Amino acid sequence: MADRSPGASAFGLLGIDLGAGSLKSTLIGLDGAVLAESSAPIRTMSPRPGWSEQAPGEWMEALARTTREIVGQAGNAEIGGVAITAGAHTQVLEDAGGNVIRPAILWNDQRAGAETEELRRQAGADILRIAGNSVNPTWTLPQMLWLKRNEPDAFTRFSRLYLAKDWLRKNLTGTWETDPIDAVGTLMASADGKSWSAELCDMIGWPLHTLPPIRPTLSVCGCVTVQAASLTGLKPGTPVVCGASDTAAETYGAGMLEEGLGVVKLATAATVSLLSRRPRPEATVINYPHIVPEAYYTIAGTNSCASAHDWLRRILTDQRSGGEGSGFGDLDREAASVPAGAEGLFFHPYLNGERSPHWDPLLRADFVGLGFNHSRGALVRALYEGVAYSLRDCLNAFCALGLNMKAARLIGGGAKSRLWSQIVADVLNIRIELPANGDASFGAALIAGIGVGVFPDPYSAAQVIGVRDTIMPEPSRAAYYAEGFRTYCDIQKALAPINHRLAELRGLAPG
Repeated sequence: MADRSPGASAFGLLGIDLGAGSLKSTLIGLDGAVLAESSAPIRTMSPRPGWSEQAPGEWMEALARTTREIVGQAGNAEIGGVAITAGAHTQVLEDAGGNVIRPAILWNDQRAGAETEELRRQAGADILRIAGNSVNPTWTLPQMLWLKRNEPDAFTRFSRLYLAKDWLRKNLTGTWETDPIDAVGTLMASADGKSWSAELCDMIGWPLHTLPPIRPTLSVCGCVTVQAASLTGLKPGTPVVCGASDTAAETYGAGMLEEGLGVVKLATAATVSLLSRRPRPEATVINYPHIVPEAYYTIAGTNSCASAHDWLRRILTDQRSGGEGSGFGDLDREAASVPAGAEGLFFHPYLNGERSPHWDPLLRADFVGLGFNHSRGALVRALYEGVAYSLRDCLNAFCALGLNMKAARLIGGGAKSRLWSQIVADVLNIRIELPANGDASFGAALIAGIGVGVFPDPYSAAQVIGVRDTIMPEPSRAAYYAEGFRTYCDIQKALAPINHRLAELRGLAPG
């Protein structure tokens, strides 16, 4: 039997995270040290404006590739447990023969705007009461109503619904289940995620028997099958834990275990999360059960963050996308030479509509105040400030609920930019801490350790979470940004109705 005492080097825990642009696998030791890691890109398709889809088969190819590389890097280390995480809301539909019917609709897809408005009008208050969250285009419930109306053949053919991480786990274990956190993310379950809601499912005519059994997040659901072992390189019989959504894993893995300490994520999208001892059912924020016992995490987010930076970098440099967190070299140096305020230039990061706190798929991005005097660096700095302002917009929604953030752990690819990290600290006017390991695959590995009994509980596992750096807000810039935020909000309010008119014009445009 392997030595499982703290510090043992021959025993590892594997966390796998399916992100928006890549799948990453990380093997950690019992002291939290990374023993091996590997990632593979994931292709996102946008057949129409505002649509985001991925092919589940490519997820599994990426998982198999990265786990084989992990096994090769790990040498003789025993992998004692596996857990998988992925973005919430993203669903996979299979027919009775186990075949995937269509590409998975992602969490940032905006196609279900009309269905969302209809559900809001007819049952908005009931949905919020039952599910603990407000209906919006990014949730599974309105997306599946869209599917029923626009792809009736797919709707009549499907036999089982999987969430993204559960479909990947099914390919390892052959089992079918989900956890309470991802169940809440469908908007088809009770607010605590412990049971499916017939009332919610009946609103769109969704058959309850196609939804997976709900198991505890930290429970072992099965073991790696012989067939999966031959594909992935993992040993047959390796236990696989149920797992959770990526945000639950990464906020836990970053150390969000107490009230007042939040997590800010600068990734494809940007989010602000805070731990709460009860759900906060309000239309402006999202509520999920947390990894921490008897706790929830409240989250608000902006749709475009590192994706917006990548878009601007490609335009300014004529370079292809380098993935989340890439391209913080020359452009960062140019942006750092521009003073706070980007010489009067404002940016709103609504490239694909917006989530918190506006929940409006018709909003669009802008540069306001642009003049001949503005350089590439000014455009980049305005983008960094605009995303930070959007996060402050989200944070204000927390304050309205009596939730206060005293400090935050900063994670995501955007945290690789020291300038952007400092701007976030200044705009939010809080202490920023950079965790030693701040991604969902690390959190998933900790979840695997708790599930297989290596760690007795989430608090014990969290002892291996470290902080590598701290960034303090600079008082004069924080005061300046407090004033700038008011202008940012005024611009948003003024342009919102114009964005709606532009959406009408797009719909009327000749083909």
